[in-house]
Formats: sequence, C-alpha cells, structure tokens
Amino acid sequence: MTPTFDRRAPAKRNAVVLSAALAINGAAAPIVISLGGLAGAGMLGTDKSLATLPISGYGIGLALGAMPAALLMRRVGRRVGFIGGACIGIAAMLAASFALTLGNFWFFCLALLVGGSASAFVQQYRFAAADQGDEAFRAKAISWVMFGGIGAAIIGPQTALFTRDMLAPTPFAGAFLAAAGLMVIGIVVLSRLRFSRPLSRHRANQVGCRPIGVIVRQPRFIVAVICAISSYALMSFVMTGAPLAMVHHGHSTDQAMLGIQWHVLSMYTPSFFTGHLIVRFGKERIVAIGLSLLGLCAVTNIAGIELWNFWTSLILLGIGWNFGFIGATAMLTETYSDAERSHVQGLNDLLVFGSAATASLLSGQALSAFGWSAVNWLMFPVITLCLASLLGLYWLERRKLRRGGSEQ
Repeated sequence: MTPTFDRRAPAKRNAVVLSAALAINGAAAPIVISLGGLAGAGMLGTDKSLATLPISGYGIGLALGAMPAALLMRRVGRRVGFIGGACIGIAAMLAASFALTLGNFWFFCLALLVGGSASAFVQQYRFAAADQGDEAFRAKAISWVMFGGIGAAIIGPQTALFTRDMLAPTPFAGAFLAAAGLMVIGIVVLSRLRFSRPLSRHRANQVGCRPIGVIVRQPRFIVAVICAISSYALMSFVMTGAPLAMVHHGHSTDQAMLGIQWHVLSMYTPSFFTGHLIVRFGKERIVAIGLSLLGLCAVTNIAGIELWNFWTSLILLGIGWNFGFIGATAMLTETYSDAERSHVQGLNDLLVFGSAATASLLSGQALSAFGWSAVNWLMFPVITLCLASLLGLYWLERRKLRRGGSEQ
C-alpha cells in the first residue's frame, strides 16, 4: 500500500518548532513581568508610582515593533525575521542587566523598551503557524503554538528565582543576563523552521490586496480586534499590578513571583484544548467564556487580599486571557487573504499591544492612587462592552444569513 502524504505535515512541524521556540524565547516575558516592577521600585525613592514603567516600556516596545516586525518578515521571511528578533532580544536583556548594575532606572526602562520590540517577533509565532495548513487547522495551529507558553511559564520564573542574585550585590541583574542566554538557545530552535520563500515586493503588489480601510470596516474584524485588545489589556492591567499589590499587602517577593508563574501557566495550559473547543463550539462562544472568566478574576480580587485570592485570581486571569485572545485571533484570520496578512497582522498587534502597554502603565498609576480593589472594578465596563459587541456581531451575521436565504 502506498503511504498517503499528509498535506498538513509541514504546517504541523513548524507549529511544533514554534511552540518550542515560544517556550524558550517567551520566557523573557515572565522574567520582565515578575521582576521589572520590583527592580524599578528598588531604584526609585519614596514615590513608587513609576515602578511599573519598565514593564510598560516593554509593552510599548512590543506595540512599536509589531508593524515593523510583520513587514520585515514579509521581505526576508519568517525564519530570518524570527532569528533577527531573538538577536535584538539578547542585546536588550544584556543592556537591562547592565542598567541594574549601574542603578540607572531610565536606562533600564530603555533596555526593556528594546526588549519589547524583540517580543513583537515572538508574538508573530502564532500567525506564522496559522498561515500554513488548511482552514480547519488554523485554530489548532494557533493553539499548538500558544501551548509552548507552558514552557515559558516554567522556565521564566524558575530562571528568575535561581539567577536573580547571580550578580550580587545587585538584585535581579542575574535574571536578565540569564534571559539573554535563553534566547541564544532559542535561535538554535528557530533555525529548524522551514517556510516557503517570501513573495518578492513586486509580486506581493500584484496579488490584489484590498485597501486597509475596507478590511478594518468589516464587522468581524472590528469585534475580533476589540475582544483581542480587551483580553490582552485587562490581563496586562491586573497582572502588572499584582506583584506590587501582593508585596504591599504583606506577601513575600517569592510568593509574588510564584503567583506570576501560576498565572503564566494558566495562560498557556488551556492551549492544549482551546483549538478543539473553538472547532466544536465556535470562536465567539469561547471568547465570551474567556471574558466571563476575566470578570470572575476581578470578583475574586475584590473579595479579599489573602494569598489564595491573589493566586486564584491570577489563574482565572490567565485562563480568561487564553480563551479570549486565542478565540479573537482565530476570528481575525477570517478577515484577510494571504496577500493582506502582513499589514493586517501588524496592525492588529500594534493595536493590541499598544493598548496592553497603556493598560500596564495605568495599572501602576491606578494602584498607587486608588488601591487594588479599584484596579479590578475598572475591568467590568470593558468586559460588558466586549460581550455586547459579540452579541451584536451574532445578531448582524444571523440577519445577513436570513436575508441571503430569503433572496434564494
């Protein structure tokens, strides 16, 4: 019997490689999140309102790098682009470690800003997986890649715990040095990617892209971006302030870092089955469930400041983000053609991570001015808006379907 060729095999192979790369290169994000605010606070005086600025700088860099990363890879290809992004990340983490040894707060913020731009390439892993294979495999491909975040959730915080005092007496500098070392390993993993050659610039302009204004006016695009922005921004808003709130309310730094580890684990562990849930129940329902879990996270935080409140809410925050963000990303892939993907994916990430960076910055300000409960109360209006937009999209598409049926 002649063996049949699985047309999905190349796509599956790349999805597995990208998942492994996310586990390694994505580990820098938990290190930045768990230690960035604490390191920033240690370099400030009595006014700690800017303590989360280094984390916000990381998010701003991520937003600013989103469009250039997408357009660069359109020219040079995914593999070269991803390796180049990792090189930028290595330089940024080395600079962050050096800034801490100098005790220079603003240099530290700048280093993490550059590190965020490198993370923009990491965020493109999910799109790179979705671009291959057939329509039915896209949601699963995104989910497979995001599953690699479990490795990042373990590697990042554990690296931070074991290396934060490696360059004593400077606290935390060793962890950022170790993050650079992880990215060197990540480059080796990325070298195993195999993609088809990128379109030339001339050829890419010949395939009939729609104007970006036409694409962004699609109701499905609008709702997908609103839900992606909200899922990521709300997660960033609460996650950024959580370590500072935990330490402020009497919990230890180690407990705060472990809380972030539980959070990042919960962000990516559901990816093992999120793709299957999307295929079975639909993208919109999974997004709605994710948003509801974000609301439950806020309720848990408002209910108390015990350790179980923080850890439970961070777990709910991670699962809610996973369902909301992966579901919204899968919705987005239905709104553009292959020729349009670079511009649309870059624009989406610019909006999503720009909003997340803003939320991260506002988190520190809100926490300092109004307290932890206020940070969580602010989640409810955004969640309500997203659920209303999903309901509106359902009603609009159902109405359009009925019209099409009546015309026939």
